[in-house]
Amino acid sequence: MRKQTNKMAADALSDRLANKLNLQTKTVGEERIKRAKAKDEDVAMLTMFPMESDPKFRCCLGNDCFLGDPKKADPGTKKMEYKTRQWHEKCFCCVVCKNPIGTKSFIPREQEIYCAGCYEDKFATRCVKCNKIITSGGVTYKNEPWHRECFTCSNCSTSLAGQRFTSRDEKPYCADCFGELFAKRCTACTKPITGIGGTRFISFEDRHWHNDCFICAGCKTSLVGRGFITDADDVICPECAKQKLM
Repeated sequence: MRKQTNKMAADALSDRLANKLNLQTKTVGEERIKRAKAKDEDVAMLTMFPMESDPKFRCCLGNDCFLGDPKKADPGTKKMEYKTRQWHEKCFCCVVCKNPIGTKSFIPREQEIYCAGCYEDKFATRCVKCNKIITSGGVTYKNEPWHRECFTCSNCSTSLAGQRFTSRDEKPYCADCFGELFAKRCTACTKPITGIGGTRFISFEDRHWHNDCFICAGCKTSLVGRGFITDADDVICPECAKQKLM
């Protein structure tokens, strides 16, 4: 019987997200900002403008600057620096909810800044069953992500994470349920013939046997690989057939 057993892969689906959440803002002085730039540190720096205006400052929001002037650098105004870009403090905000990042965690993606909540809503991996975010290792089945606890047998709801399973009609089943629901049954012992684990079986007309169950009804010797004769509902070896005719 052709096996339909599928393989699962446990993936760290959100490790990169967890790493990105370590990005923080820090309130520091100008010297600290210079050292951060020199080391290309992945941290945003919040600082105060000097009393005099900074002629080099340009809020990177440009015409979308929340203060209306990307060059505005009034005394006491705070600015944010991240990598090679600068913002007014109010302009350093999440591209989705528009709330200022302040001293909270943030996640950069390409040229945009996201707060942790909006990034998760937009990009984080979600379980196809419960639609909740997968924050730690999950299961991938048919290229779709699942929580390990959500990936269960379609019949008995037993967890299939790390277990062998078989699918039917795109639905996963544990070996026991698949056998009970769909597998052929052995004529001799009536138990399912699942084929999982390499089980071999014999078929004749519309009847099936496990290899170990395919034995002569008379002498009980195995008939696998041997000739046999049907006797009503029984199968018997040629020797026992001769004895019955004598």
